[in-house]
Amino acid sequence: MRDRFLRSLRLLAETYQAFERLSGRHVRALGLTPAQFDIVATLGNTTGMSFRELGEHTLITKGTLTGVVDRLAVRGLVERVASNTDRRSITVRLTTAGQREFQRVFAPHVAHCRRGFEGFGAADLAALEGQLSRLRDGLLQAAQPASPPNAARPGRSPRAARNGPHPCPKEHR
Repeated sequence: MRDRFLRSLRLLAETYQAFERLSGRHVRALGLTPAQFDIVATLGNTTGMSFRELGEHTLITKGTLTGVVDRLAVRGLVERVASNTDRRSITVRLTTAGQREFQRVFAPHVAHCRRGFEGFGAADLAALEGQLSRLRDGLLQAAQPASPPNAARPGRSPRAARNGPHPCPKEHR
């Protein structure tokens, strides 16, 4: 089991690196960085998103997001627009030039990346999606901080958190 796990982990890392090479080289040849492409692709065909939404829909960390948006704004591809209803909220959206850039790069890049999946049918892709979703969910769950044994949990009273499990079975409470 341990050797199988390590082989699987290695294969996962190699697959990720291979995809990054396939995708990253093509995006750079199109004149964007992978992070810039991620934002342009995410904002394409939308009316824009808040920074929070953009962070949730891209693979870019919060610390990097502002700088990437700044660089796209300097290139005239995105703009920040204040909300009419909440002055604290800013929407990031593609400009007209940004929409043209999305049209120029998105479909060709998807077609380029699709080459790595030649030979995969619909059933293969469905099985792959299922396994990858399951793996992602397991990794996210494992990344959650462990709570102390007597920490408050949803549905437990503060007394139970302080004093440990209730001494009586549930049916006798």
